[in-house]
Amino acid sequence: MRNYIAGEWADAACGGTFDRRNPAATAELVGTFPQSGQADADAAAGYLAARHGEWADAAPEHRAEVLHRAADILQSRQNELARELVREEGKTLAEATMETRRTPANLRMYAAEALRLSGQTFPSGDGSLVLTLRQPVGVVAAITPWNFPLNIPSRKLGPALAAGNAVVFKPSEVTPLLGQRLVEALLSAGVPASALALLHGGPAVAQPLVAHPDVAAVTFTGSTAVGRAIHAAAGPARRCQLEMGGKNAVVVLDDSDLDRATGIIAKGAFGLAGQACTGTSRVIAHEAVHDELVARLAKYAAGLQIGHGMAPGVQMGPLATEAQLAKFLGYVEAAQGEGAHLVVGGERLTGPGYDGGFFVRPAVVDAVTPDMRIAREEVFGPLLAFLRVSCEEEAVEVANATDYGLSAGIITRDVAKALRFARRVQAGLVKVNQPTTGMAMNAPFGGMKNSSAQAYKEQAGDVAMQFYTVDKTVYVSP
Repeated sequence: MRNYIAGEWADAACGGTFDRRNPAATAELVGTFPQSGQADADAAAGYLAARHGEWADAAPEHRAEVLHRAADILQSRQNELARELVREEGKTLAEATMETRRTPANLRMYAAEALRLSGQTFPSGDGSLVLTLRQPVGVVAAITPWNFPLNIPSRKLGPALAAGNAVVFKPSEVTPLLGQRLVEALLSAGVPASALALLHGGPAVAQPLVAHPDVAAVTFTGSTAVGRAIHAAAGPARRCQLEMGGKNAVVVLDDSDLDRATGIIAKGAFGLAGQACTGTSRVIAHEAVHDELVARLAKYAAGLQIGHGMAPGVQMGPLATEAQLAKFLGYVEAAQGEGAHLVVGGERLTGPGYDGGFFVRPAVVDAVTPDMRIAREEVFGPLLAFLRVSCEEEAVEVANATDYGLSAGIITRDVAKALRFARRVQAGLVKVNQPTTGMAMNAPFGGMKNSSAQAYKEQAGDVAMQFYTVDKTVYVSP
């Protein structure tokens, strides 16, 4: 596998490489990829900056057609891509298939946005014309995470290209193959070399890329720590769109249907092996339902079928990396050290079918208090922390007792309580009687506090296009 720079597939300038292995069977090599650095960032950004006007000047109808063709290519390969996604990231086949189906739809949505970009006219009173022009920002650096290696990049590259920008795309080093597959589809569909570059690697290429003088905008999804580093490196001269971590809570009130609550929480907490920025990591339960809900979720976690994502009936695959495994186990140990009670799970799974992979049993932890690390810090794994409260007001207070503000949910039969919670909770996404995961593709996506830079929303039509375009106000006299 290689980088794509200046219309050529190339190795890293330094010659360095890294391997990606199957997290379910680490003896299996997925691929070897370039370990890019400063020289590669310079080459990619410099080439696009000198030539991106070719794509910007293309008719919007043409840009839309190209994105539609890319969507067709991805759709025709969705089953193959789903299998590669299972192999590279560790998702179950059902989860991977959902992603490979959604990605083409994202590109089609943004293809339509290429045709909707428009300015405004304003009355002047003196016979002159005052109008606004919307133009692409220029070269965009897109840095994406490993947990949705097709879906999230398509939500960045799609609108960027639709608006006429050039993109330097750096996929996660955990899922470089799927990033390359997306670029291959876009190139095959007709995106020119003057509008797209691909750089594999880690911080050694990401840092110089976001600080490059030819890069006008940076869009990033990932951890808060990395987002802060990117923001510092990018500086005030570049616009930044940063979607970062979460510590997402579900409040369960005493009027809740516990069968329904169990299913909602389990899906949000254990889907994708808990490796979603919007995943449910805290349950704030009213004391009247707390004990029963803990027992139900513990039983659910203990009964989950865990294994290789391609195996029939598997409900949860491995964690994506050895680092994620160590992080998960470390938080389980820290929780017990701080006085929390491990109800079930929290261990690495070994034996036939598990050896050689990063498999764990999901953890359900009770007797958690708001000051504990597992109540405040992002685990990014299948660890569910239960906190007990006595009333609705306390539940909101505990939900807000974190530095994050991405997704939050409430389970109740009372619409007034649900709407009151939606107004008071400090989260950019609020789910009522739904999992904290799973967002509509045509709705704005973004968090509050340390979950987002908050300047621009991601996803959803014109809301997203605002980041990828600049407005000029033009005055014309006859």
